[in-house]
Parts: sequence; structure tokens; C-alpha cells
Amino acid sequence: MTTRNAPGQHYRKGISLVKAIAVFGDEAKAHDWLVASRWPQGIRCAYCKGESVSPRKTARKTPQFRCRTCRRDFTVRTRSIMEASNLPLSKWAMAYYLVTTSLKGVSSMKLHRDLEITQKTAWFMLHRIRETWDDRATDRMAGPVEADETFVGGKRKNMHADKRKQLKGRGSVGKAIVAGIKDRRTGEVRAEVVDNQDAPTLQSFVRRNTDHTTHVFTDDLPAYRGLGHDRRHDTVKHSVGEYAKPTVIRHPRAKSPAKYVKDMAHTNGIESFWSMLKRGHDGVYHHFSVKHLDRYVTEFAGRHNQRPLDTSRQMETMAARSEGKRLKYADLIGPKEGQMEMPV
Repeated sequence: MTTRNAPGQHYRKGISLVKAIAVFGDEAKAHDWLVASRWPQGIRCAYCKGESVSPRKTARKTPQFRCRTCRRDFTVRTRSIMEASNLPLSKWAMAYYLVTTSLKGVSSMKLHRDLEITQKTAWFMLHRIRETWDDRATDRMAGPVEADETFVGGKRKNMHADKRKQLKGRGSVGKAIVAGIKDRRTGEVRAEVVDNQDAPTLQSFVRRNTDHTTHVFTDDLPAYRGLGHDRRHDTVKHSVGEYAKPTVIRHPRAKSPAKYVKDMAHTNGIESFWSMLKRGHDGVYHHFSVKHLDRYVTEFAGRHNQRPLDTSRQMETMAARSEGKRLKYADLIGPKEGQMEMPV
């Protein structure tokens, strides 16, 4: 089979494990790669962003730089997810590679074995890496878009009897709710944990991520009724076994309102994303806690959005976004305000 006819995104350039070990397994090479990824336009001060920077002679393992503007010393770890970490830079770079090339995620147990670090360190390391996928997009999707929600949680029959007694009700009771939206034109996915499945919550999520001219497709959940007041809204009736139906929308690049194209009303794209999230939960992590669920959702959305990029570009993007996103262990394990801890 030629690459032209190969399945999936065959046009992407990957990095073999052998090459990754040769490049990122060396401490000096890993440092140079991290520096180039964080400061592609040249090294900048981690504190004042000054450009007048020079290497500093030191006995420390991680090379230091001196800023002539603010006269402070810094390294590639400073003010990033790697700050205060004693792990070699080569292990951080290899962690980027393993996380990037694993479509359904990497468990802390596997990372602990592959990098020869403790499971606790691997768990903390993975949560810090997840911060690089949190880009906090504020622009609105042009669409058309698909919006949907899903429930994340273990099966009640697998829970301990004491925990089952705490759950009153059926179906989704005791599970966390995740809302998501996918832009059909760009393929971008955004998802976040929400408190309710009611109209104010779900409609606010859709309006916050779309423009008033965006065409929105959802299922027939009553909570989505009312979206059509300020944007075009079409639904498919899953409740009667309808999963796709033809509709007519204006092409986003049409030069006149008369140019329309046919499209199908469905939510298959965002449901495909839910499928990947559930496979990661069932086959890799086996457990999400409500406290950290937002980080796992951010991970899967970020990985999905970066999939069209080459592996090297994905890793460079993650390393560049690590700046200013330090996560302390005390903050990670501490209580999360307004949220009850429950295994999912």
C-alpha cells in the first residue's frame, strides 16, 4: 500500500522510537531542542523577556543564562512546567515524545517503567504536560459546528456496595458531564467539564464558542431548544432512531447569499471524539477523578487538534506552551474549591 492510499493522516511525518532515543535521549541535545522550541526567535529572559542574554559559566547540570537587562539568572526550566524539577531534560523530552505519539494517552505506570522514574513522579509529570494543551482559545468558531455532551464515569455494577448506596437515581446519576463542540471546517474540538445538562449551561457553552452566523448541529435534547433564536440550529432526533438527515447551509466561502451547499445534520464528528476519550478512559487510565477530569479532557482535545501536525511540530508546540504554566504538587493534590472528589 502506497502512502497516497494509506489510511489515516498518512501525510504526517513521524519520528521513530530509535530516532527519538538518539536525539532526545542525550542531555545536551535535549537541552538544545527545548531551548529552540521555547525560544524559536532567540533566547529571551524568562523574567523580563529581555533580548540581551548571554550564557553563564556554572557547575550546574542545566546550563544557565544571564539577562543583562534585569541581571537575573535563568534556565530553560525557569517559569515553565519543568521549574523545580530534578529530572534530566532528556527524560522530559522523551516524555513529550511518548505522550505525543500515544493517541489514547499514556498511563503513569507505563511512563514510570519507560523513563525509570517513580510512579508518583510520572503522575505529576503527566499532569504538568497536560497544562501545555490548555490554550484557552477565545475566538469563535465559524462552523458549521456539532455540539454534544457525554457522561464520564464507571459502571455502577463495578462500584463498591457502599458507593452504590450513595447514588440515588438511574442512568447518568453519579457521573460527570462533559460538553463538547467540533468545527467541521477546521476539525477543531473544544470540550470542558460542566456542572449541569440544563439549557443555560449547554447553550452558554455553545454561544461562547460560536458566532451568531455559525450553523449549529445538535441532537434533540430539550436543553438545546432556543439556540435557533440567534443562530441557525438543526437537530437530529436520536430519540426516534434518526442519526443523519440532509439540510442546506450557506458555504462559508460563498461570495453571495445565493450560493448554498447541501450538508448533513448529524453529530458524528463530536461523537467520534467522545469515543476516543472513552477508549482512553477504559483502555489506558481506567479511572478519572472528577477533580482532575478537566485536565484529561484538555489532553484529549489538545491531542486531537494537533494531530494534523508532524510529530516534531507537535512536540515543539507543547514545549513552547510550557512557558508560564508551572504547576506545583501542593496545588495539584490540594482540594479543588467547589468540587467534590469522586472517582469516575
